[in-house]
Amino acid sequence: MPPYTAGDADAAVTLVNPVAMRRLTSVYGSFRARVMAARLESEGFDVELRGAVDNPYRLTVGEMARVDLYVPEEQLDDASLVLLVVEVDEADEILDDDRPPVRAHPVPVSWVAALVLFLLIAGPIALLVRWY
Repeated sequence: MPPYTAGDADAAVTLVNPVAMRRLTSVYGSFRARVMAARLESEGFDVELRGAVDNPYRLTVGEMARVDLYVPEEQLDDASLVLLVVEVDEADEILDDDRPPVRAHPVPVSWVAALVLFLLIAGPIALLVRWY
């Protein structure tokens, strides 16, 4: 049987043009890398993970846990912009100053002070009454 060529209809091999990939960022841990890759893929980017993605060691630290995210060169600027927007959104959620102010003391301080004073005075008196 002759070898397959790219024009054969029965060929099971698909020829793909190689795409130059560039490192977008590095993260530590495969979970975080997969989350970032999923976010980029949802925006339409081609993402490739390299490094300790499916590491046989459950606990990795330092350089052993590093996972690199690669995207095609022509998508590098847009992908870095998406990651920047994600970081800004996360920081905005953490530092959310758009919420209405929360009342500082839901229970008046004087009531709490009175309760503590009552317990300090009534507790020993109750023990004395019980003793006799």
